[in-house]
Amino acid sequence: MLRFTIRRVIETIPVLLGVVSIVFLFIHLIPGDAALALLGERANEASLTRIRSQLGLDQPLYVQYGHYLGSLSRLDIGKSVRTNRPVLEEARGRFPATIELALSALVISSVVGVSGGIIAGVGRGRMPDHFARVFSLLGVSIPIFWLGLVLIWVFAVQLHWLPSDGRLAATTKYAPQTGFVMIDALMQGNSKLFLDALSHLTLPALALSTVPMAVTMRMTRSAMLEVLRADYIRTARSKGLRERVITVRHAFKNASLPVVTTIGLQVGFLLSGAILTETIFSWPGIGRWVFESILNRDYPIVQGMSLIIAVIFVVVNLVVDLIYGALDPRINYK
Repeated sequence: MLRFTIRRVIETIPVLLGVVSIVFLFIHLIPGDAALALLGERANEASLTRIRSQLGLDQPLYVQYGHYLGSLSRLDIGKSVRTNRPVLEEARGRFPATIELALSALVISSVVGVSGGIIAGVGRGRMPDHFARVFSLLGVSIPIFWLGLVLIWVFAVQLHWLPSDGRLAATTKYAPQTGFVMIDALMQGNSKLFLDALSHLTLPALALSTVPMAVTMRMTRSAMLEVLRADYIRTARSKGLRERVITVRHAFKNASLPVVTTIGLQVGFLLSGAILTETIFSWPGIGRWVFESILNRDYPIVQGMSLIIAVIFVVVNLVVDLIYGALDPRINYK
């Protein structure tokens, strides 16, 4: 296991290097001038030249790339062009909001998707199965930005059940401890703060969870259908075991490997999909910050956050590979 883990960590180095190179190249292909975005349209040429020189934008692209790799080797992902503050320092205050949103969406998508997939697989050809297939098709077809606007219009504008923007109401008092509002509310025993945070989290989490929920449901259904046709399932039924025991202990346990893979892959989607979701719901997280940075041509923020998201994605996939061993003892790590 240790040898496998070390080998996988080493294999991530070229992957991350490729991500860094692609993002660096694409960022510099975006039309626009970071110096002009920083100083405004009325800036004179002398000021623009001075800012480009300070930021190194007047140097050839390969020189800028070399400087960037050198900074990364010192674990320095750069400073914001607009604020001149380290990217990691600014990201620290926004990461809890994004992690809270992504984890909530992951829990919703996993619980509903796995449960719906099991029910659809066991009841193949019945109404729950038809509903699961239709929902899976709709879930992957509806754009997040459209669904987010519909949720706001229905639940915030028409019904007035839930708030449509922000993380907390403007009148709610909050003293951050961990940065995760709901965890802080539980630690402080503040039920009002917890309910306020939950109400603000509900709509963006639902919007963000739709696609991974549909994918997880579809994968769970397919895996269950394949396992339920196996000989050992028929043997279990012939022994008189209850259907619930057969479904949970025998069928789903053996069908869970592709489901775990699917859930692990959804982490990357949730972090990238958070850009649209956070922008629509004015959620003060990494996604909205990256979107604003793209508009402002703040290259270090976009590059740094892309690298961090890639690292998280790689780590999650490594954890998924290690979970395989716990789910299936036949897997031999060499």
